[in-house]
Amino acid sequence: MTMLTERSMTLATIKQQLAQKQFAQALQALQSFDETAADFDAIEHLYLTAVCQRYLQNFNESLASLRRLLELQPDLGRAYQEQGHCYRDQGQTELARAAYREALRHNPALHASWSNLARIEQQFGNSAQAQRDMEQSQYLLKQPRAVLAAMNLLYEGKLYKAEQLVREFLRQTPHHIEAMRTLANIGFKLNILADAEFLLESVLEFKPDYDLARYDYIKVLQQRQKFQQAHIAARELFQRRPENQAYKALYANQCVAVDDFDTALKLYDELLSEASSDHAGIYLAKGHLLKTAGETEQAMQAYQRAYQLRQDFGDAYWSLANLKTYRFSSAEIEQMRAALEQPVLQLQDKIHLLFALGKAYGDLGDAGQSFKFYQQGNELKQTSVSYREERFAADVARQKDFFTPTKVAELSSKKRSKVEDADPIFIVGLPRSGSTLVEQILASHSQVDGTMELPNILAYVRELNGQQLQSETPKYPAIIDELTVEQLSEFGQRYLDETRFHRQGAAFFTDKMPNNFRHVGFIKSILPNARIIDARRHPLDCCFSCFKQLFAEGQEFTYGLSTIAHYYRHYVDLMSHWKQLYPDSVYTLVHEDLIDAPEREISNLLSFLKLPIEAQCFASHKTKRKVKTASSEQVRQPINRKGVGQWQAYEAYLDPLKDELGELLENWNQV
Repeated sequence: MTMLTERSMTLATIKQQLAQKQFAQALQALQSFDETAADFDAIEHLYLTAVCQRYLQNFNESLASLRRLLELQPDLGRAYQEQGHCYRDQGQTELARAAYREALRHNPALHASWSNLARIEQQFGNSAQAQRDMEQSQYLLKQPRAVLAAMNLLYEGKLYKAEQLVREFLRQTPHHIEAMRTLANIGFKLNILADAEFLLESVLEFKPDYDLARYDYIKVLQQRQKFQQAHIAARELFQRRPENQAYKALYANQCVAVDDFDTALKLYDELLSEASSDHAGIYLAKGHLLKTAGETEQAMQAYQRAYQLRQDFGDAYWSLANLKTYRFSSAEIEQMRAALEQPVLQLQDKIHLLFALGKAYGDLGDAGQSFKFYQQGNELKQTSVSYREERFAADVARQKDFFTPTKVAELSSKKRSKVEDADPIFIVGLPRSGSTLVEQILASHSQVDGTMELPNILAYVRELNGQQLQSETPKYPAIIDELTVEQLSEFGQRYLDETRFHRQGAAFFTDKMPNNFRHVGFIKSILPNARIIDARRHPLDCCFSCFKQLFAEGQEFTYGLSTIAHYYRHYVDLMSHWKQLYPDSVYTLVHEDLIDAPEREISNLLSFLKLPIEAQCFASHKTKRKVKTASSEQVRQPINRKGVGQWQAYEAYLDPLKDELGELLENWNQV
């Protein structure tokens, strides 16, 4: 018998002892467990230790073990549930209630938390809420063991194990409602959104009144930016259950997505008047709405109210920092630093706080402290991203190998059906490159609709690739050879149809998704009239600005200086390739040139697009429109040089960035 097997049996024996209520023996075995073993699972060890200590009524020791556990994994729902059990057994009902709610926020598949909450709500006289909580607990207990296990694995981030388990169950029991919903939620987490949407549609066909599945379905539609469908579905769900705060908040969020700000504000204010809602979270959402609408002062007040309600609410502090024009007070800086010292702090709160402190000390001129916090935030964020330099480099190489002058000529020769619609202008490059300013200038023109960062092209690429293991060679772009002329035209028409919701009927419209630079060949293959604007900024300013930015999602390459520089180098290389292939369709606009000579550069840009000169393009900061990116406040100011050369204050810390950029620092703007 191997040592590994013996250790595995030890853990199995401990769990068996727990099942037989031999808590003292189990705790003794845990305390003698070899922590240096390669297979030692610190999370499971601490969790089982805390359980034994609670059953032995060593509550302080159990809570101490749980604090250590949550330092290792701040989003572990089971740990909060165990806290709830400790407080419950000590008669600390309010603390137990809060712990169970926190447990369910991280893992809504914990039936014991639901049942305990039901008893507590009954004690507080909340009979209706108690009944709903108990119904949820009983519903979970009715699920097959494999499905419930898959749900728990899903919420603990063990996605591939969860997928394997639930797929095996569905092979034996097809059309099981909760198994299908669980598989859809796994797909959502893995960004396999088309499959998730199909699965949830199927669930709702089998069970139209399953509100939780409809809630999940709306979230998938929202992620796929099918805003009209999501809005209609959310309104129906809310109208059926207007007392449900989660459904009301979801409907409010969908109203924001379709620019119905008045309804959204009304709903947010209703939620803020209801005692049991998440007021801090609602104030955060309200702040985001106000920021998008250009109501900066009110947005600041909403974010401040959010952190006042929850002192460690990292996203509230970061949202203030992300306004770019906000300056933290010394009291706010102390509050953030104090929050970082808390023994149990959510991982996302910690990351947000670190980035916010980086901004705060940068504004004070303390580059050393500022960089220290940015570096810590980036290192922590890196632990949760899957970006790999070698995969990106291989993707770029495949684009260059496939899209050759011969291939472009072949694709261009294929006659497509005529499309009567607006022509798209794709603004591409890196984030933080000045692309929002370019979009603002173009959106000020009477013949151009400004939209947002549209995900459609990226979704089509994922669709062409299909579901693949990371070790497999992607099917795209080679799979384009298998597409007929009709299929290429269908992709183009589909893009125009799906984006029409964001437009107001102008002859041209913008798509500001920066990552589209990776797919210019595909874009030109399905939309021959498309124009590409390469928004380029000095590599040190651009890359360091990415390093300082905590993105809501995506842009996983930005959480390391050398990684960002590596990405920048390949971006410049690929854009050079596209410009050689499509010289009449690709235009590079250097941000620093635009700042130094705006009239000349704006005139040249409009000339390239064959648009007449319009005076409002030269005063784009006066254009009233909704801006949903981090630069929203900056583009509402006259063009200025505030962002030029910001890297220089941090130069002492940027050697990894400069070393990777190398000779590109000398010729980055030679286009």
